[in-house]
Amino acid sequence: MGPRNHRPVSVPMLTSVYRQKHQQWAREHQNWTTEQWKKVAWSDESRFLLHHVDVQVCVRLLPGEHMAPGCTMGRRRAGGGSVLLWSVFCWETLGPAVHVDVTVTRSIYLSIVADHVHPFMETLFPDGCVLFQKDNASCHKAKMVQEWFDDHNNQFVVLTPPPNSPDLNPIQHLWDVLDMQVRAMEAPPHNLQDLKDLLLTSWCQIPQHTFRDLVESMPRRVRAVFAAKGGLTRY
Repeated sequence: MGPRNHRPVSVPMLTSVYRQKHQQWAREHQNWTTEQWKKVAWSDESRFLLHHVDVQVCVRLLPGEHMAPGCTMGRRRAGGGSVLLWSVFCWETLGPAVHVDVTVTRSIYLSIVADHVHPFMETLFPDGCVLFQKDNASCHKAKMVQEWFDDHNNQFVVLTPPPNSPDLNPIQHLWDVLDMQVRAMEAPPHNLQDLKDLLLTSWCQIPQHTFRDLVESMPRRVRAVFAAKGGLTRY
């Protein structure tokens, strides 16, 4: 079997403070209509691995049991590296997917938003009635980045969800869709260039109804977070 793509995911740790922030954000947006959510452009970065992620395999023995042949503790090592993508989308259309071959620093992120966010927003929403979502990564909150957004606040306004809130950013689900599309291909990627090419091609092939359904799910997502008092939801 050839290598398969796996996107590393993590379960957010929601402290009481984070839960309060989630609930407060949900309360502030619980009456937003689907039409309002259609005026939001969602963005994020995600890393895709060429091979399997590391897996620690442990075997628990009851008293008196012995290890059977082949039942050993071990770690399956990941290899081959990874590909980092940044992208943006809205209800209307998918935006560009950008391959980032270095760690996303504040300077790299600023170049991404200047080169890709600005033309995307200007083309789709020339009247400026639109919000741009970005998360709370340190490079996204850097002073130089904030200054750039302040300079363009007549074209779009920044929407910042609370920390550790993947259920409030539907692009997280698009990354999963992208990952599944690539893994379902008959010819899996054998190197990083293959993986990058397949990811970029597959991004453009995500069905319209898929990303539109995700945006239209935002009222339900917000209600779910509010009902869970800021806790985790099925989204």
